[in-house]
Amino acid sequence: MAEILVINDDPVTQRVLQRGLQRQGYSVTIARTGPEGVELAETLQPALIVCDWMLPGGLDGLEICRLVKANPDLTTTYFLLVTAKGRTEERVQGLDAGADDLLSKPLDMSELKARVRAGLRLHQLARDLQGQKRLLEAELAEAAAYVRSLLPPQMTGKVPIHARFIPCRQLGGDCFDYYWLDPDFLVIYLLDVSGHGLGSALLSTSVLNVLRSQSLPGVNFYRPEGVLRALNETFQMNDQHDKYFTIWYGVYNRARRQLTYSSAGHPPAVLISNPENGSANVKRLRTPGMPIGMMPETTFTWQRSDVPPGSSLYIFSDGIYEIQQLDNDMLGLDTFVDLLTSKPVNLTVDEVLNQVRALKAEEAFTDDLSLLKINFD
Repeated sequence: MAEILVINDDPVTQRVLQRGLQRQGYSVTIARTGPEGVELAETLQPALIVCDWMLPGGLDGLEICRLVKANPDLTTTYFLLVTAKGRTEERVQGLDAGADDLLSKPLDMSELKARVRAGLRLHQLARDLQGQKRLLEAELAEAAAYVRSLLPPQMTGKVPIHARFIPCRQLGGDCFDYYWLDPDFLVIYLLDVSGHGLGSALLSTSVLNVLRSQSLPGVNFYRPEGVLRALNETFQMNDQHDKYFTIWYGVYNRARRQLTYSSAGHPPAVLISNPENGSANVKRLRTPGMPIGMMPETTFTWQRSDVPPGSSLYIFSDGIYEIQQLDNDMLGLDTFVDLLTSKPVNLTVDEVLNQVRALKAEEAFTDDLSLLKINFD
């Protein structure tokens, strides 16, 4: 039985409305003043409110409407404002206050009942949509938890690695992994799928699973350029709903202290070492190459870098530096690299994120963000 709240100070109108609506099978509660109406609305959470514009008690129909619409527990309540005001600007004022519909005095019961039936249909539709929204949010939260569960934990031991992942939505298109191919060779990669949301997350986790299971036929996973070539052949954007991804892929040879790497449209990794004179030595590790999936015949190359003792390697997605600062300028890659090499050198991942947060204008990040820091002994 639908709950209807009538807010009206006229005894005759109260009885007419109550009897007429009860005969239609509705449960009707009467409030005689504005404050009483607001209190009953919060308590009953009715499906529909029929409220007079002019009321005693310090609150008129417009103010009641604003209070009801501002209450998150009453977002689906249909608000029908009854008024003797006939001018267009006054009726516009009522709609701007949040009223879902207006009914003119003197009341016509047939019209009122029709408006109530329509309002209750919309109320039920809104409740159904809220239920679907909650279900979808629960499913997205479950999917987000699954994606996070795929990401590797912090690595300790011979080569400590710390990572942070901040999606701009519940599901993001960034993904990364690191693991030992054998006792001396460590693979590290980070990829960034175009777009956001479920489609991007599905592609990123698919790539992660393919790489983690080493299920690319005939690929030597010690050779970064070969891995990127195979990924490009497997994940062409025409077969992935027009989605492509950038990636940085590196293999660290612990015995020789060398890092072999290749990238496809991805920001450079930043290798920072500290010579004895105290000034940081910075290398941007990047190779030319189109993002994976854009062009079927793309060629990928590799490079090698020595890794001095005590070095740190930062790998990241562009979401960490493509942000608007408080002065409305973009932070940009160069400024971000300067941040990594400013005093004190050797920032932790959380210190880097805190410095970026202090610079940006918007509270939330507008793109997915991933950041890895690898410490070499």
